[in-house]
Amino acid sequence: MPTVEDFLKLDIRVGTIIEANKFQKAIKPAYQLKIDFGKEIGIKKSSAQITQVYQKEDLIGKQILAVVNFPPRQIADFLSEVLVLGTYSEEGVVLIVPDRTVQNGDKLG
Repeated sequence: MPTVEDFLKLDIRVGTIIEANKFQKAIKPAYQLKIDFGKEIGIKKSSAQITQVYQKEDLIGKQILAVVNFPPRQIADFLSEVLVLGTYSEEGVVLIVPDRTVQNGDKLG
């Protein structure tokens, strides 16, 4: 069973999506995202299977939560650097977002 100490090892930060493109080479439909996590972390890339719920145009400017301290993961020809967080819902994956605008790089506490 995971412990609180295990959870605290995760570095979960707020970032703003600045670019979203259809991931043509993904096996399952996905977007390639560029996310701004502020000065400390910078801009990171992620592959996200969120195409059932979101149009790419609606993602630009959206703040999200992501795990930023997992090792990068190669997906086809794309290196996904962070894990964007969402819930598995009836209509598809729904992003976990702050309920108000906060600073990019803010840490989940």
